[in-house]
Amino acid sequence: MAASVSELLREIAELEEPLEELRSLKTVVYSLPLTALRDLAVGLRFGVLFALLDNNDDREQIDTSVAILDRLLQALDPVYLAENFKVELQKGLQHSDDNVKILAMSQIGRIVENANAMPLILGSPELLKEMIRSIGGKKISVAKEAIKSLSKVSQSKAGLDALFMTSMLQDLKDVMAINDVVRYRIYELVVEISSVSPVSLDYCANSGLISQLLAELIGDDVLIRATAIEMVTGLAQSQHGRQYLAQQGTIDRISNMIIGAESDPFSGFYLPSSKFQEVLRRLGSISCNASTDLRVRCLDTIASLLSLSNDQQTEDLLGMTESWFHTLHSHPMETFCNMNSQPFPEIHISSLKIFTAIASQPWGQRLMISTPGFVEYIVDRSAEPDKSSKDAKFELVKTLVDSKTTAEIFGNQYYLQLRAYLREGPYFVKAVATVAVDGE
Repeated sequence: MAASVSELLREIAELEEPLEELRSLKTVVYSLPLTALRDLAVGLRFGVLFALLDNNDDREQIDTSVAILDRLLQALDPVYLAENFKVELQKGLQHSDDNVKILAMSQIGRIVENANAMPLILGSPELLKEMIRSIGGKKISVAKEAIKSLSKVSQSKAGLDALFMTSMLQDLKDVMAINDVVRYRIYELVVEISSVSPVSLDYCANSGLISQLLAELIGDDVLIRATAIEMVTGLAQSQHGRQYLAQQGTIDRISNMIIGAESDPFSGFYLPSSKFQEVLRRLGSISCNASTDLRVRCLDTIASLLSLSNDQQTEDLLGMTESWFHTLHSHPMETFCNMNSQPFPEIHISSLKIFTAIASQPWGQRLMISTPGFVEYIVDRSAEPDKSSKDAKFELVKTLVDSKTTAEIFGNQYYLQLRAYLREGPYFVKAVATVAVDGE
Protein backbone atom coordinates (compact mmCIF):
# COMPACT_ATOMS: atom_id res chain seq x y z
CA MET A 1 0.00 0.00 0.00
CA ALA A 2 2.87 2.38 0.81
CA ALA A 3 4.40 1.65 -2.59
CA SER A 4 1.15 2.49 -4.34
CA VAL A 5 0.96 5.89 -2.59
CA SER A 6 4.53 6.78 -3.63
CA GLU A 7 3.93 5.51 -7.14
CA LEU A 8 0.75 7.54 -7.55
CA LEU A 9 2.54 10.67 -6.35
CA ARG A 10 5.25 10.12 -8.97
CA GLU A 11 2.62 9.69 -11.69
CA ILE A 12 0.79 12.82 -10.57
CA ALA A 13 4.00 14.83 -10.76
CA GLU A 14 4.56 13.77 -14.37
CA LEU A 15 1.03 14.40 -15.71
CA GLU A 16 -0.55 17.65 -16.82
CA GLU A 17 -4.08 16.46 -15.96
CA PRO A 18 -3.71 13.94 -13.13
CA LEU A 19 -7.36 13.90 -11.97
CA GLU A 20 -7.83 10.13 -12.28
CA GLU A 21 -4.61 9.48 -10.34
CA LEU A 22 -5.70 11.97 -7.68
CA ARG A 23 -8.99 10.12 -7.27
CA SER A 24 -7.10 6.84 -6.89
CA LEU A 25 -4.72 8.39 -4.34
CA LYS A 26 -7.62 9.77 -2.34
CA THR A 27 -9.19 6.30 -2.21
CA VAL A 28 -5.91 4.79 -1.01
CA VAL A 29 -5.12 7.30 1.75
CA TYR A 30 -8.66 7.20 3.15
CA SER A 31 -8.61 3.40 3.18
CA LEU A 32 -5.60 3.42 5.53
CA PRO A 33 -5.95 4.11 9.25
CA LEU A 34 -4.08 7.16 10.56
CA THR A 35 -1.73 4.90 12.53
CA ALA A 36 -0.59 3.28 9.28
CA LEU A 37 -0.27 6.65 7.54
CA ARG A 38 2.01 8.16 10.22
CA ASP A 39 5.18 6.34 9.24
CA LEU A 40 4.29 6.52 5.57
CA ALA A 41 3.56 10.26 5.46
CA VAL A 42 6.96 11.35 6.82
CA GLY A 43 8.73 9.92 3.79
CA LEU A 44 6.38 11.33 1.15
CA ARG A 45 7.00 14.30 -1.10
CA PHE A 46 4.06 16.62 -0.54
CA GLY A 47 5.34 19.29 -2.92
CA VAL A 48 3.47 17.89 -5.90
CA LEU A 49 0.15 18.15 -4.06
CA PHE A 50 0.77 21.71 -2.87
CA ALA A 51 1.86 22.63 -6.41
CA LEU A 52 -1.50 21.47 -7.77
CA LEU A 53 -3.20 24.11 -5.60
CA ASP A 54 -1.38 26.97 -7.33
CA ASN A 55 -2.70 28.63 -10.47
CA ASN A 56 -5.36 26.01 -10.91
CA ASP A 57 -8.96 26.62 -12.01
CA ASP A 58 -10.04 22.96 -11.94
CA ARG A 59 -12.54 22.80 -9.08
CA GLU A 60 -12.49 19.03 -8.67
CA GLN A 61 -8.70 18.86 -8.84
CA ILE A 62 -8.35 21.43 -6.07
CA ASP A 63 -10.98 19.77 -3.87
CA THR A 64 -9.43 16.32 -4.34
CA SER A 65 -5.93 17.63 -3.59
CA VAL A 66 -7.24 19.37 -0.45
CA ALA A 67 -8.92 16.15 0.71
CA ILE A 68 -5.70 14.14 0.21
CA LEU A 69 -3.56 16.74 1.97
CA ASP A 70 -6.00 16.97 4.86
CA ARG A 71 -5.72 13.23 5.43
CA LEU A 72 -1.94 13.03 5.03
CA LEU A 73 -1.12 16.14 7.10
CA GLN A 74 -3.44 14.87 9.82
CA ALA A 75 -1.12 11.89 10.17
CA LEU A 76 1.96 14.04 10.79
CA ASP A 77 3.22 14.97 14.23
CA PRO A 78 2.48 18.67 14.91
CA VAL A 79 6.16 19.46 15.52
CA TYR A 80 7.18 17.86 12.22
CA LEU A 81 4.33 19.69 10.51
CA ALA A 82 5.47 23.05 11.90
CA GLU A 83 9.12 22.43 11.09
CA ASN A 84 8.52 21.41 7.48
CA PHE A 85 5.35 23.08 6.19
CA LYS A 86 5.13 26.62 7.63
CA VAL A 87 5.71 28.20 4.22
CA GLU A 88 3.07 26.02 2.54
CA LEU A 89 0.56 26.75 5.32
CA GLN A 90 1.16 30.48 5.05
CA LYS A 91 0.63 30.30 1.27
CA GLY A 92 -2.54 28.33 1.96
CA LEU A 93 -3.90 31.18 4.08
CA GLN A 94 -3.32 33.55 1.17
CA HIS A 95 -4.98 31.25 -1.38
CA SER A 96 -8.05 32.44 -3.27
CA ASP A 97 -9.92 29.19 -2.60
CA ASP A 98 -11.69 29.00 0.76
CA ASN A 99 -11.24 25.23 1.10
CA VAL A 100 -7.48 25.67 0.83
CA LYS A 101 -7.60 28.40 3.50
CA ILE A 102 -9.61 26.17 5.83
CA LEU A 103 -7.16 23.31 5.26
CA ALA A 104 -4.24 25.55 6.23
CA MET A 105 -6.05 27.01 9.23
CA SER A 106 -7.11 23.61 10.60
CA GLN A 107 -3.53 22.33 10.41
CA ILE A 108 -2.27 25.47 12.16
CA GLY A 109 -4.89 24.75 14.81
CA ARG A 110 -3.29 21.34 15.38
CA ILE A 111 0.13 22.94 15.74
CA VAL A 112 -0.89 25.57 18.30
CA GLU A 113 -2.57 22.92 20.46
CA ASN A 114 0.83 21.24 20.91
CA ALA A 115 3.09 22.82 23.53
CA ASN A 116 6.26 21.72 21.74
CA ALA A 117 5.11 22.95 18.33
CA MET A 118 3.60 26.27 19.47
CA PRO A 119 6.96 28.16 19.70
CA LEU A 120 7.58 27.40 16.04
CA ILE A 121 4.40 29.30 15.14
CA LEU A 122 5.11 32.15 17.55
CA GLY A 123 8.49 32.51 15.86
CA SER A 124 6.73 33.18 12.55
CA PRO A 125 5.06 36.59 12.93
CA GLU A 126 4.03 36.70 9.27
CA LEU A 127 2.04 33.50 9.72
CA LEU A 128 0.26 34.97 12.75
CA LYS A 129 -0.45 38.18 10.86
CA GLU A 130 -1.96 36.16 8.03
CA MET A 131 -4.22 34.39 10.53
CA ILE A 132 -5.38 37.78 11.83
CA ARG A 133 -6.09 38.96 8.28
CA SER A 134 -8.13 35.80 7.70
CA ILE A 135 -10.66 37.04 10.25
CA GLY A 136 -11.49 39.81 7.81
CA GLY A 137 -12.26 37.48 4.91
CA LYS A 138 -15.67 37.14 3.31
CA LYS A 139 -16.11 33.47 4.19
CA ILE A 140 -17.38 33.08 7.76
CA SER A 141 -16.07 29.49 7.98
CA VAL A 142 -12.52 30.73 7.34
CA ALA A 143 -12.92 33.50 9.93
CA LYS A 144 -14.25 31.03 12.51
CA GLU A 145 -11.23 28.75 12.02
CA ALA A 146 -8.93 31.76 12.43
CA ILE A 147 -10.67 32.82 15.64
CA LYS A 148 -10.45 29.28 16.99
CA SER A 149 -6.73 28.98 16.22
CA LEU A 150 -5.83 32.41 17.60
CA SER A 151 -7.78 31.59 20.76
CA LYS A 152 -5.56 28.55 21.20
CA VAL A 153 -2.45 30.67 20.60
CA SER A 154 -3.51 32.97 23.44
CA GLN A 155 -3.68 30.18 26.02
CA SER A 156 0.00 30.70 26.88
CA LYS A 157 1.76 33.81 28.11
CA ALA A 158 4.03 33.75 25.06
CA GLY A 159 0.96 33.70 22.83
CA LEU A 160 -0.66 36.58 24.72
CA ASP A 161 2.56 38.58 24.43
CA ALA A 162 2.71 37.90 20.69
CA LEU A 163 -0.87 39.08 20.10
CA PHE A 164 -1.08 42.03 22.47
CA MET A 165 2.49 43.25 23.11
CA THR A 166 3.74 43.51 19.53
CA SER A 167 2.70 45.16 16.28
CA MET A 168 0.08 42.42 15.90
CA LEU A 169 -2.23 44.38 18.18
CA GLN A 170 -2.31 47.08 15.51
CA ASP A 171 -3.01 44.37 12.92
CA LEU A 172 -6.05 43.34 14.97
CA LYS A 173 -7.24 46.94 15.07
CA ASP A 174 -6.64 47.39 11.35
CA VAL A 175 -8.76 44.33 10.58
CA MET A 176 -11.49 45.66 12.87
CA ALA A 177 -11.75 48.74 10.69
CA ILE A 178 -12.86 46.74 7.62
CA ASN A 179 -16.57 46.84 8.54
CA ASP A 180 -19.04 46.26 11.39
CA VAL A 181 -19.25 42.51 10.81
CA VAL A 182 -15.49 42.02 10.99
CA ARG A 183 -15.23 44.29 14.03
CA TYR A 184 -17.54 41.95 15.91
CA ARG A 185 -15.50 38.94 14.83
CA ILE A 186 -12.53 40.55 16.58
CA TYR A 187 -14.73 41.19 19.63
CA GLU A 188 -15.66 37.49 19.55
CA LEU A 189 -11.96 36.59 19.61
CA VAL A 190 -11.31 39.03 22.47
CA VAL A 191 -14.20 37.64 24.53
CA GLU A 192 -12.99 34.06 24.01
CA ILE A 193 -9.46 35.00 25.08
CA SER A 194 -10.71 37.02 28.08
CA SER A 195 -12.80 34.11 29.33
CA VAL A 196 -9.78 31.83 29.79
CA SER A 197 -8.30 33.45 32.92
CA PRO A 198 -7.95 36.74 34.81
CA VAL A 199 -4.49 37.13 33.25
CA SER A 200 -5.81 36.86 29.70
CA LEU A 201 -8.58 39.31 30.60
CA ASP A 202 -5.95 41.81 31.77
CA TYR A 203 -4.16 41.58 28.41
CA CYS A 204 -7.40 42.23 26.53
CA ALA A 205 -8.42 45.06 28.85
CA ASN A 206 -5.04 46.76 28.57
CA SER A 207 -5.28 46.58 24.78
CA GLY A 208 -8.32 48.87 24.88
CA LEU A 209 -10.45 46.40 22.90
CA ILE A 210 -12.80 45.53 25.76
CA SER A 211 -13.50 49.16 26.62
CA GLN A 212 -14.25 49.70 22.93
CA LEU A 213 -16.76 46.85 23.05
CA LEU A 214 -18.42 48.21 26.19
CA ALA A 215 -18.74 51.64 24.57
CA GLU A 216 -20.91 50.03 21.89
CA LEU A 217 -23.59 49.36 24.51
CA ILE A 218 -24.61 53.02 24.43
CA GLY A 219 -24.34 53.59 20.68
CA ASP A 220 -27.16 54.97 18.53
CA ASP A 221 -27.34 51.94 16.22
CA VAL A 222 -29.81 49.53 17.84
CA LEU A 223 -28.52 46.48 15.94
CA ILE A 224 -24.95 47.18 17.00
CA ARG A 225 -26.18 47.66 20.57
CA ALA A 226 -27.98 44.31 20.42
CA THR A 227 -24.86 42.55 19.15
CA ALA A 228 -22.73 44.24 21.81
CA ILE A 229 -25.03 42.95 24.55
CA GLU A 230 -24.67 39.44 23.16
CA MET A 231 -20.87 39.75 23.26
CA VAL A 232 -20.87 41.18 26.79
CA THR A 233 -23.06 38.28 27.89
CA GLY A 234 -20.30 35.95 26.69
CA LEU A 235 -17.78 37.86 28.80
CA ALA A 236 -20.05 37.47 31.82
CA GLN A 237 -19.93 33.66 31.64
CA SER A 238 -16.75 33.55 33.74
CA GLN A 239 -16.52 34.75 37.33
CA HIS A 240 -13.54 37.01 36.63
CA GLY A 241 -15.43 38.41 33.63
CA ARG A 242 -18.45 39.27 35.79
CA GLN A 243 -16.22 40.93 38.38
CA TYR A 244 -14.62 43.05 35.68
CA LEU A 245 -17.99 44.08 34.27
CA ALA A 246 -19.20 45.00 37.75
CA GLN A 247 -16.08 47.12 38.36
CA GLN A 248 -16.62 48.91 35.04
CA GLY A 249 -20.24 49.67 35.93
CA THR A 250 -21.48 47.62 32.99
CA ILE A 251 -23.84 45.45 35.02
CA ASP A 252 -25.47 48.58 36.46
CA ARG A 253 -25.72 50.00 32.94
CA ILE A 254 -27.53 46.89 31.70
CA SER A 255 -29.79 46.98 34.76
CA ASN A 256 -30.74 50.56 33.88
CA MET A 257 -31.48 49.43 30.31
CA ILE A 258 -33.86 46.84 31.74
CA ILE A 259 -35.53 49.44 33.95
CA GLY A 260 -35.93 51.88 31.07
CA ALA A 261 -37.02 49.26 28.55
CA GLU A 262 -40.64 50.47 28.43
CA SER A 263 -39.58 53.90 27.19
CA ASP A 264 -37.23 52.51 24.54
CA PRO A 265 -39.13 51.45 21.39
CA PHE A 266 -36.15 49.35 20.27
CA SER A 267 -35.64 47.44 23.53
CA GLY A 268 -37.22 44.35 22.01
CA PHE A 269 -34.10 43.92 19.88
CA TYR A 270 -31.79 43.45 22.84
CA LEU A 271 -33.97 42.63 25.87
CA PRO A 272 -36.53 39.86 26.43
CA SER A 273 -39.85 41.31 25.04
CA SER A 274 -43.55 40.59 25.07
CA LYS A 275 -42.79 37.84 22.50
CA PHE A 276 -40.42 36.37 25.10
CA GLN A 277 -43.32 36.12 27.54
CA GLU A 278 -45.13 34.04 24.92
CA VAL A 279 -42.10 31.76 24.67
CA LEU A 280 -42.12 31.28 28.43
CA ARG A 281 -45.82 30.42 28.45
CA ARG A 282 -45.25 27.98 25.60
CA LEU A 283 -42.40 26.33 27.51
CA GLY A 284 -44.65 26.02 30.53
CA SER A 285 -47.39 24.43 28.45
CA ILE A 286 -45.08 21.92 26.75
CA SER A 287 -43.54 20.97 30.09
CA CYS A 288 -46.98 19.69 31.13
CA ASN A 289 -48.40 18.35 27.87
CA ALA A 290 -45.94 16.55 25.60
CA SER A 291 -43.90 13.39 25.29
CA THR A 292 -41.59 12.64 28.21
CA ASP A 293 -38.45 13.48 26.25
CA LEU A 294 -39.79 16.86 25.15
CA ARG A 295 -41.08 17.66 28.63
CA VAL A 296 -37.65 16.93 30.10
CA ARG A 297 -35.95 19.19 27.56
CA CYS A 298 -38.39 22.01 28.37
CA LEU A 299 -37.91 21.59 32.11
CA ASP A 300 -34.14 21.64 31.74
CA THR A 301 -34.40 24.78 29.60
CA ILE A 302 -36.56 26.45 32.22
CA ALA A 303 -34.02 25.55 34.92
CA SER A 304 -31.24 27.13 32.86
CA LEU A 305 -33.26 30.31 32.28
CA LEU A 306 -34.05 30.71 35.97
CA SER A 307 -30.51 30.04 37.25
CA LEU A 308 -28.83 33.08 38.76
CA SER A 309 -25.49 32.80 40.57
CA ASN A 310 -25.04 34.64 43.87
CA ASP A 311 -22.82 37.35 42.39
CA GLN A 312 -25.44 38.14 39.73
CA GLN A 313 -28.33 38.61 42.14
CA THR A 314 -29.04 42.29 41.75
CA GLU A 315 -32.52 43.56 42.59
CA ASP A 316 -33.37 43.95 38.90
CA LEU A 317 -32.21 40.49 37.83
CA LEU A 318 -33.96 38.84 40.78
CA GLY A 319 -37.14 40.63 39.80
CA MET A 320 -36.71 39.43 36.23
CA THR A 321 -36.29 35.73 37.12
CA GLU A 322 -39.24 35.91 39.52
CA SER A 323 -41.37 37.42 36.75
CA TRP A 324 -40.30 34.66 34.34
CA PHE A 325 -41.18 31.97 36.86
CA HIS A 326 -44.71 33.28 37.35
CA THR A 327 -45.18 33.66 33.58
CA LEU A 328 -44.63 29.91 33.05
CA HIS A 329 -47.92 28.85 34.73
CA SER A 330 -50.79 30.43 36.59
CA HIS A 331 -49.71 28.46 39.70
CA PRO A 332 -46.09 27.48 38.92
CA MET A 333 -45.04 26.17 42.33
CA GLU A 334 -48.06 23.89 42.56
CA THR A 335 -47.53 22.75 38.95
CA PHE A 336 -43.88 21.80 39.44
CA CYS A 337 -44.65 20.12 42.78
CA ASN A 338 -47.23 17.95 40.99
CA MET A 339 -44.64 17.04 38.35
CA ASN A 340 -42.18 16.19 41.09
CA SER A 341 -44.59 13.62 42.55
CA GLN A 342 -45.28 11.86 39.23
CA PRO A 343 -43.90 8.30 38.73
CA PHE A 344 -41.57 9.34 35.89
CA PRO A 345 -37.92 9.49 37.03
CA GLU A 346 -36.81 11.90 34.27
CA ILE A 347 -39.63 14.36 35.04
CA HIS A 348 -38.97 14.05 38.76
CA ILE A 349 -35.26 14.88 38.41
CA SER A 350 -35.87 17.75 35.98
CA SER A 351 -38.41 19.33 38.33
CA LEU A 352 -35.82 19.11 41.11
CA LYS A 353 -33.44 21.03 38.83
CA ILE A 354 -35.99 23.85 38.63
CA PHE A 355 -36.29 23.96 42.42
CA THR A 356 -32.48 24.04 42.62
CA ALA A 357 -32.37 26.93 40.12
CA ILE A 358 -34.61 29.11 42.30
CA ALA A 359 -33.26 27.84 45.65
CA SER A 360 -30.49 30.43 45.85
CA GLN A 361 -32.86 33.33 45.20
CA PRO A 362 -34.80 34.88 48.10
CA TRP A 363 -38.12 34.95 46.19
CA GLY A 364 -37.72 31.24 45.43
CA GLN A 365 -37.02 30.45 49.08
CA ARG A 366 -40.11 32.37 50.15
CA LEU A 367 -42.19 30.36 47.69
CA MET A 368 -40.78 27.12 49.08
CA ILE A 369 -41.48 27.97 52.72
CA SER A 370 -45.02 29.11 51.89
CA THR A 371 -45.87 25.91 49.95
CA PRO A 372 -47.45 23.43 52.40
CA GLY A 373 -45.30 20.34 52.94
CA PHE A 374 -42.50 21.41 50.60
CA VAL A 375 -39.73 21.96 53.14
CA GLU A 376 -40.72 18.74 54.91
CA TYR A 377 -40.33 16.98 51.56
CA ILE A 378 -36.84 18.44 51.07
CA VAL A 379 -35.50 17.05 54.36
CA ASP A 380 -37.29 13.68 53.94
CA ARG A 381 -34.65 11.23 52.66
CA SER A 382 -37.17 8.45 52.11
CA ALA A 383 -38.85 10.42 49.31
CA GLU A 384 -36.08 9.67 46.79
CA PRO A 385 -36.13 6.06 45.46
CA ASP A 386 -32.88 5.92 43.43
CA LYS A 387 -29.34 7.29 43.22
CA SER A 388 -30.05 9.90 40.52
CA SER A 389 -32.94 11.33 42.53
CA LYS A 390 -30.87 11.37 45.71
CA ASP A 391 -28.10 13.24 43.87
CA ALA A 392 -30.58 15.79 42.47
CA LYS A 393 -32.15 16.33 45.91
CA PHE A 394 -28.69 16.75 47.45
CA GLU A 395 -27.90 19.53 44.93
CA LEU A 396 -31.07 21.31 46.02
CA VAL A 397 -30.10 20.99 49.69
CA LYS A 398 -26.55 22.19 49.00
CA THR A 399 -27.82 25.24 47.11
CA LEU A 400 -30.09 26.18 50.00
CA VAL A 401 -27.36 25.76 52.62
CA ASP A 402 -24.92 27.83 50.55
CA SER A 403 -27.37 30.73 50.26
CA LYS A 404 -26.96 33.58 52.77
CA THR A 405 -30.71 34.18 53.02
CA THR A 406 -31.91 30.62 53.74
CA ALA A 407 -31.49 30.74 57.52
CA GLU A 408 -33.54 33.92 57.79
CA ILE A 409 -36.31 32.84 55.41
CA PHE A 410 -36.56 29.16 56.40
CA GLY A 411 -36.00 29.66 60.11
CA ASN A 412 -33.36 28.12 62.34
CA GLN A 413 -35.09 24.72 62.77
CA TYR A 414 -35.27 23.88 59.08
CA TYR A 415 -31.89 25.44 58.35
CA LEU A 416 -30.20 23.18 60.91
CA GLN A 417 -31.93 20.14 59.36
CA LEU A 418 -30.63 21.17 55.92
CA ARG A 419 -27.10 21.55 57.27
CA ALA A 420 -27.29 18.11 58.86
CA TYR A 421 -28.53 16.68 55.55
CA LEU A 422 -25.57 18.27 53.74
CA ARG A 423 -23.08 17.05 56.33
CA GLU A 424 -24.36 13.46 56.20
CA GLY A 425 -24.21 13.29 52.40
CA PRO A 426 -26.76 12.22 49.76
CA TYR A 427 -26.99 8.52 50.69
CA PHE A 428 -27.13 8.62 54.50
CA VAL A 429 -29.42 6.04 56.11
CA LYS A 430 -30.26 6.36 59.77
CA ALA A 431 -29.49 3.18 61.71
CA VAL A 432 -32.57 1.49 63.21
CA ALA A 433 -32.08 -0.25 66.52
CA THR A 434 -33.51 -3.77 66.79
CA VAL A 435 -34.41 -5.71 69.96
CA ALA A 436 -33.83 -9.46 70.16
CA VAL A 437 -36.87 -11.47 71.22
CA ASP A 438 -36.67 -14.78 73.10
CA GLY A 439 -37.00 -17.71 70.76
CA GLU A 440 -35.61 -15.90 67.69
